[in-house]
Amino acid sequence: MIELLPFAGIPVAVMGLGKSGVASAKALIASGAEVWAWDDSQERRAEAEAERIPIVDLYAQDLAAARTIVWSPGIPHRYPKPHPIAERARRAGLEIVSDVELLARSERASSYIGVTGTNGKSTTTALVGHILGRAGRKVAAGGNLGTPALALEPLGKDGTYVLEMSSYQLELTPSLAFDVGVLTNISPDHLERHGGLAGYIEAKKRIFQHQGAAATAVVGVDDPPSRAICEELAAKGEQRVVPVSAETSVERGVYVRDGRLVDDSEGKCDEVADLAAIPALPGRHNWQNAAAAYAATRAMGVPPVGIAKSFGSFPGLAHRQELVAVIDGVRFVNDSKATNADAAAKALVCYERIYWLAGGRAKAGGIEPLAPYFGRIAHAYLIGEAADGFAKTLAGKVPTTLARTLDAALAAASRDAREAGKGAVVLLSPACASWDQFSSFEARGDAFKALVARLPGRRELARQREGAA
Repeated sequence: MIELLPFAGIPVAVMGLGKSGVASAKALIASGAEVWAWDDSQERRAEAEAERIPIVDLYAQDLAAARTIVWSPGIPHRYPKPHPIAERARRAGLEIVSDVELLARSERASSYIGVTGTNGKSTTTALVGHILGRAGRKVAAGGNLGTPALALEPLGKDGTYVLEMSSYQLELTPSLAFDVGVLTNISPDHLERHGGLAGYIEAKKRIFQHQGAAATAVVGVDDPPSRAICEELAAKGEQRVVPVSAETSVERGVYVRDGRLVDDSEGKCDEVADLAAIPALPGRHNWQNAAAAYAATRAMGVPPVGIAKSFGSFPGLAHRQELVAVIDGVRFVNDSKATNADAAAKALVCYERIYWLAGGRAKAGGIEPLAPYFGRIAHAYLIGEAADGFAKTLAGKVPTTLARTLDAALAAASRDAREAGKGAVVLLSPACASWDQFSSFEARGDAFKALVARLPGRRELARQREGAA
């Protein structure tokens, strides 16, 4: 747990008592701060009280005595409508910050790598942490991925924090300058939280804020917004800029050619790894993640041969094209992290005969962008709030079942895929948020895995992601 000694004896408000909020409250309490914790959920308040976290009604409390409110990034504070407590805090002159901001203020001597992007940031974060760990570095990975920032261990001057940063967190982390900032890609997502696409892009660009000449910006250039950011950074010349691509050669960058990773960051075009042979990194999207992780860890001084070896031992992440089981020749793949169409496309392109479980709470644009992949889908089984809308999009193009619930969808998909025979893939890649029926994409993926575990049939040894293109 991180010590927050500058807050000893000082009132600090904590808004939101999910994982990061609870970790923040506990770190502040352990550091001697006077904590005023609140959540709009009565259930979460009760859970926090059971862990001896003081609950204070921030709607009624005079906030002027506090100078800081630690804001859980999942709670809107400006868009689509300012939260009443955020408005009260601003009127009282409080700074509104994330837990990552407190980490940065407390562990000033450590190095920081930040990873953001619409898709791929979790895999890239985990891969960077894995490579640094295999290189013998003192490293801790977390943030938006897994462990909250203030629940990480203090690392000191020899340590490196690898932090997945959501656009929400970047808005609330005003002072942190990343030694290496990584932007994987940008596609429309969370637009209601940023007042539109322009606001979302500006939030993502904050991963490069305050960087100086000794810092490195690693930028995926396979989409127009990210490419424009890369060009803007290069023109300003404030930090070293390394473009990465899984689609084309990039001068003075890192890219993938015919499945092989090429390092041209120093103008030598060295081939360093065969990504097509790595089971845990299937598909072109993961090749871009690998290119970004390579560029980030090279910037931290890890030799190319060490990075290449680390790729082969990377276990992959749960809920990201996770091969759950092979039953009677049918693969069951959990890609619950695919909460938008762009993420689902990354999975659909990897398989040929797909029995697709999709739906939930739809994002802007629905699944219309997935039309180029409809030919790979043998049948779609639709769940949640988006089911009817998705059925209209798929009408006349893909056979569809309105299953409504995950258990009904899996039962039907399993039956149909087994009748189709070996080579069929039952793929949960929802292209939707989970919040209509599940508390998180993790809960949705775990439910899928539990249902698969109960299916009858002959199970084969499932090497992670075996056979994905």
